[in-house]
Amino acid sequence: MILEHDQLNDLFLNDRFIISNHARTRMFQRNISTADIRKAIRNGEIIEEYPNDEPCPVALF
Repeated sequence: MILEHDQLNDLFLNDRFIISNHARTRMFQRNISTADIRKAIRNGEIIEEYPNDEPCPVALF
């Protein structure tokens, strides 16, 4: 299943998302906040999608 940007944004705004431990580590290393992530999803562009990733689909912004 490929999600549209609006669907991903809606999931994120409704706190229906997971930031992996790996992503949290990278966020800390790069001084990126969850607010920065929210801004990127709200205003950004999907670069790549991994709709079959488990346990849930993944999108690179």
